[in-house]
Amino acid sequence: MKAGGREEITMRHFNTTGPCRSEIHYMLPALPRLPEVRGLVESQNYFVLHAARQSGKTTSMLALAHELTAEGRYAAIVLSVQAAAVFSDDIDTAERLLLSNWREVAEDELPSELRPPEWPVAAETGQRVKAALRAWTRAIPRPLVVFLDEIDSLKDDLLLSILHQLRDGFTYRPKSFPWSLGLIGMRDVRDYKIKASRKEGGSDHLNTSSPFNVKARSLTIENFSAANVATLYRQHTAETGQVFTDEAVALAFELTQGQPYMVNVLANVSVQELQTDPAQPITISEIERAKDILIARQETHLDSLLERLREPRVRGIIEPMLAGNALGDLPPDDLRFVQELGLVKRINGSGVFIANPIYQEVIPNVLSDVTRASLPQIAPAWLNADGSLNPEQLRESFLEFWRQHGQPLLGSVHYHEIAPHIVLLAFLHRVANGGGRIEREYAIGTRRMDVCLRYGKFTLGMELKVWRDGKPDPLKEGLKQLDVYLSGLGLDTGWLVIFDQRSGLPDLSERTTTETAVSPAGRTITVIRG
Repeated sequence: MKAGGREEITMRHFNTTGPCRSEIHYMLPALPRLPEVRGLVESQNYFVLHAARQSGKTTSMLALAHELTAEGRYAAIVLSVQAAAVFSDDIDTAERLLLSNWREVAEDELPSELRPPEWPVAAETGQRVKAALRAWTRAIPRPLVVFLDEIDSLKDDLLLSILHQLRDGFTYRPKSFPWSLGLIGMRDVRDYKIKASRKEGGSDHLNTSSPFNVKARSLTIENFSAANVATLYRQHTAETGQVFTDEAVALAFELTQGQPYMVNVLANVSVQELQTDPAQPITISEIERAKDILIARQETHLDSLLERLREPRVRGIIEPMLAGNALGDLPPDDLRFVQELGLVKRINGSGVFIANPIYQEVIPNVLSDVTRASLPQIAPAWLNADGSLNPEQLRESFLEFWRQHGQPLLGSVHYHEIAPHIVLLAFLHRVANGGGRIEREYAIGTRRMDVCLRYGKFTLGMELKVWRDGKPDPLKEGLKQLDVYLSGLGLDTGWLVIFDQRSGLPDLSERTTTETAVSPAGRTITVIRG
């Protein structure tokens, strides 16, 4: 079918890039995910909407803007500020670029009578955004509603300038400034980036809402529910006939906890790459394989989110979680910030957990990436002639590796408190690359990390513990905890690896030993100390 001389696209697909468009993407109704926003707009409020990347913020606000404009009462529009981010030190250029881009968007999105007039010529640098919004508001026959997207891509003087201009104009709404205005980004206002040198002992974020203290609310957007995931996947079934089994849908929700991007990308990989025959169903197998592909590729979503692992506030939460330690005395804002990034979650206001199983697997992978790149060539001496894994040879290969290379590799790990864990994981990744996989379990306050290596028919469960100054030998506690883990895996043997980090010890090559112990449940355990 032709439309305007071009082939009309009728086949929809799962969206993994940018805002959703109902004509080409499977999508859920956007507005029910933000039930409070319309009320804020109706009440002439300015507000902030912040959530993790690719969670549906822009899609929802585009839908709201289109709906508000179509109803005939408002002129509503989503305007991005991201193009100006590279000019944070040149406010004049940044403002001119923004206003040029905004005019183009208005021409595409609004009828002619709602578009802005010529921007005021006499406006001074640092006042152009305010002057433009003032002129636009006064020139059109409806109240103007503006949603500024990617606001936290700006920083330093440019960010502060725009926030101050919006705050200054707020007083004159709705006659001479937008009726309602929303800031959309990954962070709340107090977490917007500024130069650390602005304050003595400088922080690199605002720590205050002062530059935009006219906000009525700070909102976030929730992940999909299990029912939402099923509804989304059924749209594909309705259009192609290809079924997602109930078990596959349940697994997709379990792995993603409803994070919208990952819900879509798991389905997209499953139907576009793994099972392209619509007559065949998508099963647990495809979802599992899609998860492994997503993790291996470290898609843009994961890459952009996990680059934040090096931020001190993020490290202060994630590092003790990986080690199984309590969080300690941290500012509440830090925990809130990491939650809002989508990296961790709290369940019923209690403990802190990594947000979903995919992040739980990806985070140690990312942290061990440099260490893996630093590994020397290691011959796979742990393999039998038929390609199966030999557990005794695996133990000896690790001991040899640890004695020879452990000490220098520990220095390559950014998260120093869990450096031994990361180096061991890097070694195990080298083993798994031959046809196996690694699973990890860790939780705050448990003082442990559980690791499972699966290679063909062989499964090895291990417990990682750290012995620090002033603490007792963790052998007894480790054996007890390992019993629980091995019981869940259905195994009778396993490894307990104790990293001795006490001061004044001999060189790592000298203190690395192995012995056999019997767990409280009678399992034979290989104890490795190093």
